[in-house]
Amino acid sequence: MKSSASVLRPSETRQRIVDTAARLFYTQGYNLTGINQLIDEAGVAKASLYQHFASKEELLIAYLTKTSNEWFDQLTEHVSPYDTPKAKVLASFDLLLNFSESVSFRGCNFQNIISEVPLESETVRSVIRTHKAKMRQFFTDLLAETAHAELADAVTVLFEGALIAGQTQQAIWPVQSAHALLEKLL
Repeated sequence: MKSSASVLRPSETRQRIVDTAARLFYTQGYNLTGINQLIDEAGVAKASLYQHFASKEELLIAYLTKTSNEWFDQLTEHVSPYDTPKAKVLASFDLLLNFSESVSFRGCNFQNIISEVPLESETVRSVIRTHKAKMRQFFTDLLAETAHAELADAVTVLFEGALIAGQTQQAIWPVQSAHALLEKLL
C-alpha cells in the first residue's frame, strides 16, 4: 500500500509543505523549525520538499506570500459591508482584535519573522516590507478622499503598534485603545 504522501499530486504536496511551514514558523518560529521536523509533520519525503523549494528561505517566502494574500483577502471581505472610510478603518481594527484573540496574542506573522532573519536576508525582508507597505496603502486609499487623508500614516502606526503591544501585553486593550482613539480622530 502506498503512503499518503506518495499519492499526493505535486500541487497538493507543495500546499501541504507550505501549510505545515506556516503553522510551525508561526507557532515556534522560523529559526526553531528544522527541515526534518517540517518533513515529518508534512508527511512528505525530503526529495519532495526540495523538489518544491530549493531552500528553507524559499519556503519562508512562500509562507509569507501566502499569509499576506490571505490577510488582504480577509481584510477586504471584512470591511466591504461598511459604507464610510471611517467605518472601514474601524472595522479593520475590529478584524485585528479578532485576529489577535484567535491566535492567543501570538502577534504578527511578519513582525515575528523580521526579528529572526539576518539583515542579509534581503529577499525575505523585501516581502515583509511589501506586505507592510500594502497595509499602509490600504489606509491611504481608504482615507484619500476624506478630510483626514493626512492621518493615513498615523492610522498605520496605530494598527502596527496595537498589534505588537497586544502581543507584548497578551491583552486586547492596545487594539481597543487604538480603536477608541480613531473614533475620536476620524
